[in-house]
This record gives sequence, C-alpha cells and structure tokens, in this order.
Amino acid sequence: MISHLTKYIKKNLVLDDVCLELDRGKIYGFVGVNGSGKSMLFRAISGLIRPTSGTVRVFSKVLGEDISFPESMGIVIENVGFWPEYTGLQNLRLLASIKGIIGEKEIRKAMQRGGLNPDDKRTYKKFSLGMKQRLAIAQAVMESPELLILDEPTNGLDEKGVELIRQVIREENARGATVLLASHNPEDIRCLCDAHFRIHEGRI
Repeated sequence: MISHLTKYIKKNLVLDDVCLELDRGKIYGFVGVNGSGKSMLFRAISGLIRPTSGTVRVFSKVLGEDISFPESMGIVIENVGFWPEYTGLQNLRLLASIKGIIGEKEIRKAMQRGGLNPDDKRTYKKFSLGMKQRLAIAQAVMESPELLILDEPTNGLDEKGVELIRQVIREENARGATVLLASHNPEDIRCLCDAHFRIHEGRI
C-alpha cells in the first residue's frame, strides 16, 4: 500500500501525493509517457529511493522502517548492472550467491525459460539487446520472488521473444507472484494485466 507518496529530486516534483492500494497476487500495469513517473514509482516501491514524504508498505512492512527493501523481490528497471566480462550463467551465479537460496538448477532453468542457453560461452558485452533483456528477466525470476517489478520487460525483443517473456510473467503470477508492469506496448497491458493505472506528471 502506498500512502501520500511524494518525491522531490533537486526541487523537481517527480511523484505527487500518490495513493495506491494493490491486492496481492495480481498483475498491475502502469502506463504513461516517458518522464511521467513510472520508473520513479517503481524505484520507490523497490526501496531504491526514499520518499520525501509518505509511506510505502510492501506485504505489511514499511520500507525505510521495518525493512530497507522488499524481502522477496525480482526487479528489472532500466539498465541492469551485469558484469560485461562474464557469461550470462556466470553473472547469474554471482547474483544468486548474494542470498544463497537457489542453486545451479534454478539458475539454468531461469535462463532457459527466458530463451537463453546457459552454456553459451559469449560474454555479456557481446550479447544483443534482446539477449540482455532476456538475461534481465531471468535474474528477476530465478529466485521465485513474491513481488516482480518489471519496467518495459519486452523492450528490444522480437515477436517470439515478446510472447516468451509474456508467458514467463503469466507463469510467475500463476505461482503467486504480484507483478507490477510498466510498458509502452498496449498489448502487454491488455493481455497480461488485471488492472492498470495511468501516470501523468507524477500523479496516478
């Protein structure tokens, strides 16, 4: 639940008194032009920025008070920070080692679900835009998070890749994940979301 969330960055109002209550286990879409506040809202929900005022409560815990970040979260926002000299598998192994809750089997399965070959020896810097996006999705879902925050998850993908990622999102939701999705593709919103919100100049 988001209560009167306001955020200023260098005197610029980027989120304006946002109030939002979302049910667990659904897929919610967020639409709006670039700069409308979608990514900033996702950053606030994920704990990457702190509100100027107001509160963000994720699964009954207040960010910045009870917890710093949602405890079970997968996230894709803008440029995901992978290591350019490592393969996709090596990158996910490193990320998985932070929490240590999954092993090689889960990492490989996440890559395969996203349409990647875990044994591909190419390093990340040689990946195409679409491959980078697929790896970003794989890292977001590999630990079976309760909350998935996806900013333009089908960006850079061909038609086959788009449908594959949509299927991954449906499967994660069917598993029980709550999904927050921002997309400029109206079809993503139409075919995936239980409800959607329009953001304009930092307001819902």
